[in-house]
Amino acid sequence: MPNQEIVLFCTPNGIYKMSNTTYLPRLCDNELQQALQSSGAVLVEGAKWCGKTSTASRAAKSTLYMQDPDHTASYLAMADVKPSLLLKGPSPRLLDEWQMAPVLWDAVRFEVDQRRETGQFILTGSAVPSDNVASHTGTGRISRLLMRPMSLYESRESNGTISLSGLFNGNSDVESMSGLTIEQIAFALCRGGWPASVKLKEQAALRTATAYVEAIINHDVSRVDGVEKNPERVRLLLRSLSRNISTMATIKTIMDDMEAFDISLSDKTISFYLNALRRIFVVEDLPAWSPSLRSKTAIRTSVKRQFVDPSISVAAMRTNPKGLLRDFNTFGFLFEALCTRDIRIYAQACDGDVFHYRDKSGLKSDLIVRLRDGRWAAIEVKLGGKQEEIAAENLLKLKSKIDAKKMGEPSFLMVLTGGQYSYRRKDGVLVVPIGCLKD
Repeated sequence: MPNQEIVLFCTPNGIYKMSNTTYLPRLCDNELQQALQSSGAVLVEGAKWCGKTSTASRAAKSTLYMQDPDHTASYLAMADVKPSLLLKGPSPRLLDEWQMAPVLWDAVRFEVDQRRETGQFILTGSAVPSDNVASHTGTGRISRLLMRPMSLYESRESNGTISLSGLFNGNSDVESMSGLTIEQIAFALCRGGWPASVKLKEQAALRTATAYVEAIINHDVSRVDGVEKNPERVRLLLRSLSRNISTMATIKTIMDDMEAFDISLSDKTISFYLNALRRIFVVEDLPAWSPSLRSKTAIRTSVKRQFVDPSISVAAMRTNPKGLLRDFNTFGFLFEALCTRDIRIYAQACDGDVFHYRDKSGLKSDLIVRLRDGRWAAIEVKLGGKQEEIAAENLLKLKSKIDAKKMGEPSFLMVLTGGQYSYRRKDGVLVVPIGCLKD
């Protein structure tokens, strides 16, 4: 057996010895298997380096790597002449980075129609191609699965003693304790959920997000649509988004922020750049929730600015764990971004979506989780425990405003914290550390 590099992987629960090829199970593993059982093909899409290929290859029985430098030219030539040849192989067959040869989309759709069987193909992609690359949407043949970087539970930093799905199903036992300290949360936030970085030593792990952001600035954001973009403008846009993370900053706010650094962009250009960042799954804004209310109250519909992983903000602002610990205001906004990432991952595993709520009176909820069956829950994010009372009060006010006849009562109200202890308050609001949560 060839030698394997052994690395030490430190978590609050101990130290693990892992080879550099060790695969940490992902929540998407089960989602992918379910999708393969119901669809002829599954498209796994998401940001670069989030682990799509590793996850998909474990489910596949044969693989086509479009980015293999020894074969890319011949694969592209074959795609031009007879793309069906690239589909030959045991099923499920993985077509990695399929968008390099967009004709594969229609080829897969046609082949699925011919075979009339589920679980035939897995496609992975880290960019959304332009709308005109395929003649058919793939509806009914190709299902989609969005994959994000790792949650704290997947990276083994959350002990997973409290389940989001369990809370929706009425599990009232929430007494637990997180092993994560504030310093460890700051490190995990700066390192990000990139699978490769989880296995690296501290300084090397922190450099992963920086390398990712540099790749976005200098290559990825321009390659996605073939339109060259000014790297310095992209850099400043990422920094502006980072300074406005977890807020409802408008395009004008971002414009004004960039102009302070002598960079002027029109709202049209900023929107164009933002769209490119969305297409490579870097920007993932949080949509607003519009429930039925007991009284007529104007609800804010602006999105909340977020990246797919909080480490992008840290790298763009050129800070680190020590910097966050000296600036708890910025730390608080980034902690909300971390919680947003994890709740999105857990909610997706529960067949749910995540939103935010804010009305004209200023009443808000940082995160609203809504399941497909209509059940919902409200979450306020607080890094420390001092604001717990205010957060709980806001959640109870929100509950009183919702028309329960139309929306139903909330499954639970939660204050999600960076603390250590989980418990149920006398008013029924749950206090849960992010280091205890899982899907």
